Amino acid sequence: MIARELIGTAQVPDGEELRLFRHGGDFMIVLDRNELMSTRMRGSEEALAVMACKRIAGSRQPRMLIGGYGMGFTLRAALAHLPDDAHVTVAEIVPEIIAWARGPMAAVAAGCLDDQRVKLVQGDVADVIASSPGGFDAILLDVDNGPDGLVRASNDRLYASAGLRTAGRALRPGGVLAIWSAARDDAFTRRLKAAGFTVDEVTVYARYDKQGNGKGAKHVIWFATLGTALTR
Repeated sequence: MIARELIGTAQVPDGEELRLFRHGGDFMIVLDRNELMSTRMRGSEEALAVMACKRIAGSRQPRMLIGGYGMGFTLRAALAHLPDDAHVTVAEIVPEIIAWARGPMAAVAAGCLDDQRVKLVQGDVADVIASSPGGFDAILLDVDNGPDGLVRASNDRLYASAGLRTAGRALRPGGVLAIWSAARDDAFTRRLKAAGFTVDEVTVYARYDKQGNGKGAKHVIWFATLGTALTR
């Protein structure tokens, strides 16, 4: 039996400690007893990008913001579906996450951070959103297990009413705010709608086999577009 090997640890600013483990050929990032992400299950993180790209397919020189990097599943899927003239900003607040991507997980990253379309920002995605009015066709958020600050309490501001309105202002006309979650949250759906968004709540599997059949747990992605005038 192969034991898990601790590869590294990282302190989330104003948050908890992350641990990177290797188990055979797989990697996993763990918070306390919660496995936040694993190379064994990437389906819903990839779906976050693929479905968002379809929703902005008509945009010229599309601009996308991804927060955070994680294991790069969302970024790699986005790059595979975006045109050559796209611009993708990746905001990651934990520097060790990027060090792991360029170090022990370099084979998993597959050079995605060096793609000419990618701009890496080491910082809080909330700050990037607030400083970018009308800056993006799509904002993809996967910084927690859902719309609450599990990893970092200050992430709550992303999902509060004021944070959602700020995200709306950072979108171009017709843009989409996409948020990943491990589970449904009806209160958050109502909050999105109250902030002026039209909401498409999609259930996806944690992983897919080679035939495209869903496996494992089911996750949720909210795709929100501005449906009514936003209070600015």
